[in-house]
Amino acid sequence: MRKLARARNLVAKQMQMAIDDIIGNFELLDDWEDRYRYLIELGRTLEPLPKEAYTEANKVRGCASQVWLDTKIARDDKGQKLLIFHGDSDAHIVRGLVALVLALYSGRAASTIIETDAAPLFAELGLAQHLTPQRANGLRAMVERIKSEARAAA
Repeated sequence: MRKLARARNLVAKQMQMAIDDIIGNFELLDDWEDRYRYLIELGRTLEPLPKEAYTEANKVRGCASQVWLDTKIARDDKGQKLLIFHGDSDAHIVRGLVALVLALYSGRAASTIIETDAAPLFAELGLAQHLTPQRANGLRAMVERIKSEARAAA
């Protein structure tokens, strides 16, 4: 049981490093064409969803592209609920946005997810100014879906 808890803590730390790495990489890229390419590359790093996860229940409403989020709940060594998210999209850039959102939220405690405001990060990365209104709405829908899952788990 302790090994499982340590593994979960390690996953959470790796996820935090991943979001920090993503932010750092975005800061290195001045050109938005390069940032879009980077988002596409991020999307390619997502683990494939199992076929059974492509359900209506896992579909994120409010996205112009199709987006699926699959949620699993685990517990850390203190019994706190951790939410593990996996996702996919049928659009390359949106798939990258899914990877970004998962790096920010997956593997975190429900309470942390609820408290984490993604808007400042999105503004810092310049996403608010450079995404189409449909993609920006989809991004907000993904975050709201994740927070909704966290509220239900809390």
